[in-house]
Amino acid sequence: MIRKITLSFTKILILFGFLFLAKSNMYAQTIVPQPFDGLEKLCAGPAFNEFNATFSYVDFPPGTTFAVELLDNANNPIATIIKGAPIDVSPTKQTIKFSLPVTLVGSETYGIRIKSSTGVTSVRYKNAITSATDFPAYYKSYEGSFSVNGKSGNATICSGGNLTLSVDNDTPGVIGSSPATYPNLKYRWFKDGALIAGQSDKTLVVNSAGEYYAVIEYGACTDPNTSSNRVNVASSSSGSAVVISSSLGNPFCASADGTVLTASSGNKYTWKKDGAPFGGNTRTVKATESGIYTVEVDFGGCNATGSIDLKSNGFNSSIDVADEFQLEEGETLNVTVTTDATSPTYEWYLNNNLISGATSSSYLVAAIGIYKVRISQSSGCISSKEFTFKAKGKAGPSSVIPNIISLSGLSPYWNIPDEYKNANTKVMIISSNGDMVLDVTNYQGDWPQTSIDFKNVNPVYYYVIKGDAGEKKGSITVIR
Repeated sequence: MIRKITLSFTKILILFGFLFLAKSNMYAQTIVPQPFDGLEKLCAGPAFNEFNATFSYVDFPPGTTFAVELLDNANNPIATIIKGAPIDVSPTKQTIKFSLPVTLVGSETYGIRIKSSTGVTSVRYKNAITSATDFPAYYKSYEGSFSVNGKSGNATICSGGNLTLSVDNDTPGVIGSSPATYPNLKYRWFKDGALIAGQSDKTLVVNSAGEYYAVIEYGACTDPNTSSNRVNVASSSSGSAVVISSSLGNPFCASADGTVLTASSGNKYTWKKDGAPFGGNTRTVKATESGIYTVEVDFGGCNATGSIDLKSNGFNSSIDVADEFQLEEGETLNVTVTTDATSPTYEWYLNNNLISGATSSSYLVAAIGIYKVRISQSSGCISSKEFTFKAKGKAGPSSVIPNIISLSGLSPYWNIPDEYKNANTKVMIISSNGDMVLDVTNYQGDWPQTSIDFKNVNPVYYYVIKGDAGEKKGSITVIR
């Protein structure tokens, strides 16, 4: 039996009415962006990255959320949607605080619109200044000052030659230390205050005299006040005198790090110290000693030479022992340091271990090993110098291996003959409890390095030496 279903005309009207209202409400969802108050460009960076987007909206269901979208000039959203925190929310109006992505590739024609979680989007915002729908938007990775030409304000080129100016990058491994650590940055180069067309790299080839400087290119967000140092490039037919500066002055305080010598900017460099080749083809070299330093600079077609008579205001020292000498069994040797240092202090080391109480200019060597003495000047030019020497034992397989160590004696370490001190010889020391306390090759006579627990008896250890000189076994008694 087939049941016929009929609807009254009134019911049909009601059904269509609901459908119409539902459809009307769906299409009634509207987002109307409000003009940015006086905003014509979005210029962000590490110091500032916060903007507000205000918009009105109607007929959205409760719980609807909104986000700011950045668009390209074809009205397509870029990969990153800029989400922000809503503030000043009302039933019909809202403001979203948003930031630019730190990886944003800058452009002059970005667009901004609002997108709801229901999928409805607004039209593009209008630029408050130009009334267009385009906004220059840049994230300025580097905003600080920077330098070119090694911070020097002067350079020379030869007639018909050229010179390359570069953005300095003294610490390339430290991101942010220089704009050159950001490889995608572009630059504007200026000569005598005028923009040089077509030059956007971190280097500039100069072939005429003038004043040059660079600024980082951020389109409409470029800050002309954040620029490099100015470089006055002079032209010469024969090359001008080269100037060498010392980072620590002249005279300088001598140290292990030395002073940095910097020559006038050119294309190639040939350094000498006291007439002998020194350093490489670099504008800067490091000097740790006094002497006559010269450099010949190629300015691109002509050369010039400069020199500096570098003096050290440190101190002089000498030691009255050879770099290596033989110390017979039971023999001692008094080693003395002579110095003109002001208020000198002394530190003596045996096998890289500080010798306790050895603080005078002399030390009585009674054991074989590698010694070092450090002399320090504690006032005026604070600096230090070191001397290293080696006391060797009697050679040959009959050399005696000591079986007693006196921690309070002149040699508080277990020194073995030199023929056992090499990479092919293994030295093992075992405690009386069977614990391995040392297992090394190329032993250098520096055990023990930690305190010994005496308890009520003098501790006894056992050694095994295996190598080219054969195998040796024995005991070691440690006494106070």
